Amino acid sequence: MIQRIGILGAGAWGTALAVSAQRAGRDVTLWVRRSVQAATLFARRENLLHLPGAMLDPAIRITNAIEPVLEADAILVALPAQHLREHLAGLAWSGAPAVLCAKGIEKTSLKTMPEVMAEIAPGLPVAVLSGPTFAPEVAAGKPTAVVIAASDLGLAERLAVALAAPSFRPYASDDPVGVALGGAAKNVLAIGCGIVLGRALGENARAALLTRGLAELARLVDAAGGKRETAMGLSGAGDLILTATSLQSRNTSLGIALGQGRALAEILAERASIAEGVESAPAVVALARRHGVDMPICEAVAAILQGGDIDAELRRLLARPLKREA
Repeated sequence: MIQRIGILGAGAWGTALAVSAQRAGRDVTLWVRRSVQAATLFARRENLLHLPGAMLDPAIRITNAIEPVLEADAILVALPAQHLREHLAGLAWSGAPAVLCAKGIEKTSLKTMPEVMAEIAPGLPVAVLSGPTFAPEVAAGKPTAVVIAASDLGLAERLAVALAAPSFRPYASDDPVGVALGGAAKNVLAIGCGIVLGRALGENARAALLTRGLAELARLVDAAGGKRETAMGLSGAGDLILTATSLQSRNTSLGIALGQGRALAEILAERASIAEGVESAPAVVALARRHGVDMPICEAVAAILQGGDIDAELRRLLARPLKREA
């Protein structure tokens, strides 16, 4: 039975997962990387920096030492995707499954988070948790559905049982490839939807981008060895709909600012939080090219993030040869 849940990372998502797992009746240990933040979080039981207003039950153990987390029955890894390797390499893994909760593709290697974890800890059971989730809503106990994917479907099902709470419903999947790619690509597409909003291109354009973006994702998932239908599930369509239609989304709000003509460097300088789509865009495009997959919308977003002209990219997309819908 999975009773003890360890969580690596006390950002907004890690904190929300700690609250939810404790609400599910589990024994939760939350690792905070910085000792000062750990002391503040322990004293106030509130993550003022990343998730203000979400109170942590006194039963949640907060620690700056990583060893107690690694002794858990399952370890939720809620660290930024681009820093996963540097924080996790060399740790003494106990053999408990690692549940990867970050969304992205490692930009230096073009590897998904499960692939990175397989290199860090060969043979360790790995699962991916993803789906349409805003951390404040999860922490507040608002209804949420996610997907937990592992090559071993039995592991995914056991994790789903362990993390299920009255307002937190996990679905099991045996397609970690598709789930991981959905979480990465949706951030790129959400930036594109934000650009549409910021440029006042209309709701028709946003609906078209969402739909054709999902088609791009499905092609990439299929080429990478996943299941096309996963792209239409919680980690693909579900997460994209949430991220691309809400101003709460860091990626959408960044896209809006770009669409309004602001420079990327200026936007990023104002932010403490990470918009993973900025890092993932060139990686998604490069991975698609490696697999011979056409992803013109993601290519346009990546080009804009690298300083390309928005209007020129739009003209390029609209001038593509006509073809059947697929």
